[in-house]
Amino acid sequence: AQAFVRIEIEDINDNQPVFEQAVYVTSISSHTQPGTEIINVVATDRDSGIYGIVSISSGDPHGRFSIDPQFGIIRTKQQLDHETQTVFADKQQEYTLHIAAEDCGSPPLTSLLTLDSLAAKIVILDINDNSPNFTSSPLSYVMEDVEVGFLVHRIIAKDPDEGRNGQVTYHILSGNENKAFVLDKITGLLTTAQLLDREIQERYSLTVMALDDGSPALSATQVLTIIVLDVNDETPIFLKQLYETAVRENQDRGEFVIKVEAVDRDAGLNSLLRYEILPGTGYEKFKMDSDSGELITTSSLDRETQEVFSIKGSPSRSSTAQLALTVLDENDHSPLFAKTQYQISVREDLKEGSAILDLFASDEDDGLNGEVTYSLVDNTFGAFAIDSVTGSIVTTKALDRETKSQYTFKAVASDCSAHLPRSTTVSVVVHVDDVNDNDPVFLQNPIRAFVPAETPVNETVATVRAEDMDLGSNGAVVFSLMIVETVFQIDAKTGDIILQEPLASKDFSTQLLVMASDQGISPRTATAMVIISTEEQEEEISFGHSLYEASVPENSAAGGH
Repeated sequence: AQAFVRIEIEDINDNQPVFEQAVYVTSISSHTQPGTEIINVVATDRDSGIYGIVSISSGDPHGRFSIDPQFGIIRTKQQLDHETQTVFADKQQEYTLHIAAEDCGSPPLTSLLTLDSLAAKIVILDINDNSPNFTSSPLSYVMEDVEVGFLVHRIIAKDPDEGRNGQVTYHILSGNENKAFVLDKITGLLTTAQLLDREIQERYSLTVMALDDGSPALSATQVLTIIVLDVNDETPIFLKQLYETAVRENQDRGEFVIKVEAVDRDAGLNSLLRYEILPGTGYEKFKMDSDSGELITTSSLDRETQEVFSIKGSPSRSSTAQLALTVLDENDHSPLFAKTQYQISVREDLKEGSAILDLFASDEDDGLNGEVTYSLVDNTFGAFAIDSVTGSIVTTKALDRETKSQYTFKAVASDCSAHLPRSTTVSVVVHVDDVNDNDPVFLQNPIRAFVPAETPVNETVATVRAEDMDLGSNGAVVFSLMIVETVFQIDAKTGDIILQEPLASKDFSTQLLVMASDQGISPRTATAMVIISTEEQEEEISFGHSLYEASVPENSAAGGH
């Protein structure tokens, strides 16, 4: 006898939820509104029934995102600001959420991505939402006798945005109609373009603008007041070249005679005048008030004895004396570099902290007025620093010619004067020389070529191409076959693979290993596979290399890449 037996296999909760992707990456604007959907993570469970229902949660200790436990949709809960959002007192420009999926079994099984991998990475993109903010003083002083090119002021404005949004340039909008000053739009250094004269103009009000490079650009303005300080460069001048007056005889001493007056276009102490009578015939009968310029008699005058007095003496008399003067130093010299521009070439494999150039500037002044310190004022992209005492420029990070091949910045030598220090700038150009540190890279690998069986000899059947980011011979690529062939050969310069012999059959197929090598002193190489077959041959799947090697640390967690 026969019977049919139906066996139903009951499901047990023996499968963990599995995410469709190991890593989710997205980017959002810093002005994304709360509630915006940004990522949809999906997890599945091979179990059935209640065991296959998955609930998803995320690790977001700061509560800035929410996740739908059923559908895995991650949304923003608050607006995120690229500049001010902080976690652990640092700007937070990206967030990493560790996502867990849990089924409804008892006990539930959980699939949690390990902390050393990224579950959901959310990058906050910067937008140009901050205007530049001036941090430099709106007031500056300059002596009227400085030479053309003297550094008057450095204008500084900060913009917390990133990249071009935070890159600031400087411009003079008004107040410089006579072109007395010139402003470097990159460094913000304001220098004199003409000789100044306080007696002509003692104050300048420049409206300067700081403009970022965002789109649209944002700006800020500042009124910079430049006060021209006086130098004693004006000679006192009497209002008259000849003063004439009459005085009665037989009067008591102290009789007012005349008041002389002179002017000096200088300011402050430089314009204060003192009057005195030079020795001459009869000068002892008069006295001059040194402050007011009033002339009075010192005795009674007798016209019959002397009718006319001529004091501005006759004949002129003089005497000499030795006077010892100690000349105190004035800060009237700027530091002077040996060159107006420095250029140097360095290898891109130079170690961090290597000295590349020693700057030296001399100052003819004395004491602190002649003591020189050094600084860098332009953007060196974090690649260089200068010793403020010795003037030695050193690297602060590894250089990469393929990323940036030349740096141009300015160095400043400033004296240490406590009052109105003087400074000089010099341009420094650093050329980064190439080192053979890049392998050739094939533009396609593997390469498949389908060749008719009747292809004539000396015909090009395929072409391999490779690039090397190095320069000169370090980046010049030549090609060769790793295994000598009789049917094909390769042009070392062009990468053309040429048929040397007729194909043996209509079902012909072969694989060639091509090596690309640069021509550096220690050449670097790369290999690619070229698969050549007749058109009738079906496409085969093959590996790019015949051998793959990797190292894995022991005790690595399961699921590691």
